[in-house]
Amino acid sequence: LLDDDIREETRVIMRPKKPPRPKSEVFLNKHDPHPRRKRFSAFGGDSPFGKSDAYIKLEQLGEGSYATVFKGYSNLTNQVVALKEIRLQEEEGAPFTAIREASLLKELKHSNIVTLHDIVHTRETLTFVFEFVNTDLSQYMERHPGGLDHRNVRLFLFQLLRGLSYCHKRRVLHRDVKPQNLLISETGELKLADFGLARAKSVPSHTYSHEVVTLWYRPPDVLLGSTEYSTSLDIWGVGCIFVEMITGMPTFPGIRDTYDQLDKIFKILGTPTEDTWPGVTHLPGYKLQMLGFFKPRKLGLSFPRLYDINEGETMATSFLQLNPDNRISADEALRHRYFASLPKKLYELPDELSIFTVEGIYLHPEPNRHHGHRA
Repeated sequence: LLDDDIREETRVIMRPKKPPRPKSEVFLNKHDPHPRRKRFSAFGGDSPFGKSDAYIKLEQLGEGSYATVFKGYSNLTNQVVALKEIRLQEEEGAPFTAIREASLLKELKHSNIVTLHDIVHTRETLTFVFEFVNTDLSQYMERHPGGLDHRNVRLFLFQLLRGLSYCHKRRVLHRDVKPQNLLISETGELKLADFGLARAKSVPSHTYSHEVVTLWYRPPDVLLGSTEYSTSLDIWGVGCIFVEMITGMPTFPGIRDTYDQLDKIFKILGTPTEDTWPGVTHLPGYKLQMLGFFKPRKLGLSFPRLYDINEGETMATSFLQLNPDNRISADEALRHRYFASLPKKLYELPDELSIFTVEGIYLHPEPNRHHGHRA
């Protein structure tokens, strides 16, 4: 997850028989409402972990091979919460990626990043207690097929970039930007979720049954085998989601494997060469005979609705650059002409304040479109 700290993806923290006293407690709740409560840390020693009886499971929202997500209720705050329950193996402690997610989210305080309220650790499970957000962008787009209102697309994109800019400035990559990992509240607040769990290839974080193929949002450099991860990795996913919100259809819907996914991308953006992307031919997955050769075309020709929006095509193009070095940064994208119509106050907001606290910012009714037809 940290761009200078790419570790073995399936690493786990083993549970020692006698936990050593930790050098640092990455889960520490600085403002513990129950300081006298005896709790057990995954790293050993005492730390402010919540008690399992503080939360009630209401209904299961989704299940994967690694985690189960429940809608829950907090007896501490009398609020609805989301409970992500991670099953622990008998001989193993908490998976490393789960610990990474927890340690990151404890430090990331932003209105466009999901809030981690508490962690409950038992012998069998590690449960993350998140704020409850009633839907995600994937479900939202399913409910409003054919493309979203252009004003709402602008607000969703601004919030996504605002959250990512905050992360990237702290040298944190999300690495799995896709509609299902973007939570949407009833007021239209967008929140980045699922930090860390998806980075373990052998430990899927499929928390919803209608899991979208992650390949659709994976950048070509990663598909070709590059391991030089940077903030540009997340930006490609942003571009795919931006176009999908406008058109109502996945931008690059591969159906088979990595090469099929690259084929979908190159048919529109062209097959990269050393001239257009220095070093590309040295990537492990670059096999021209398997990739085929295509000439690039303007994104607007493949997705005409981009031309219906002022600066829509230029915004999409700045994200969807084959060469990762050419992709716009999240911070630069926030200042793109595409956002010129938004109030200047949005750029002065404290990190933890929602954009919907600014006058004139609200979610608009979605158009009644039929899937696949232009408005």
